[in-house]
Amino acid sequence: MDLLILRHGQSEWNAEGKWQGQADPPLTKLGEKQAEAAAQKLLSVGNGFDKIISSDLRRARRTAEIIAQVIGGGVSVYKEFRERDAGAWQGLTRSEIETSWPNAIADQRWPEGYESDDAVVRRVMPCLERLRDDYKNILLIGHAGLIRALDRFNEAEEASITNHLSGRWYQLNDGLLPKNTADFSTEALDHDLE
Repeated sequence: MDLLILRHGQSEWNAEGKWQGQADPPLTKLGEKQAEAAAQKLLSVGNGFDKIISSDLRRARRTAEIIAQVIGGGVSVYKEFRERDAGAWQGLTRSEIETSWPNAIADQRWPEGYESDDAVVRRVMPCLERLRDDYKNILLIGHAGLIRALDRFNEAEEASITNHLSGRWYQLNDGLLPKNTADFSTEALDHDLE
């Protein structure tokens, strides 16, 4: 199975620089436009997609719905593809985190309640394996933390999630094999993604 996982469009908390975790802020108008522009680019992808799936968080779900309106098909929603839980950092900006936990991000010292890569992989992989038997080409609209956890689990060079609607292609057969990175965004950001 070929799998493309892309990060959702800009949410209200992205625009404010807040760490979202499993909070559920909606897309901004820009986020909706990003999804529409990405959908136009996705029309030219090989054989297309026989299934579009997303996280149940509305920033991902709405991005997937907008894309599906353009490229065709419905969207199936799965809670397994949620962003990692950010624990005590949820709702905080990078500056607020640095003030309360100096150098914690750089040192990868996560707060209580922060969901580990292993925990993310344990909830994501069984769901992907169930889908593998029924589909050949899947588009999954998810989250940067999900993509990064899968990359680290597979010892892949970390995908550069430099923008909304960027991510990675994977091949799922007996295991998950990271392939090329992908960027279906239309603009360059002037700030870090949270």
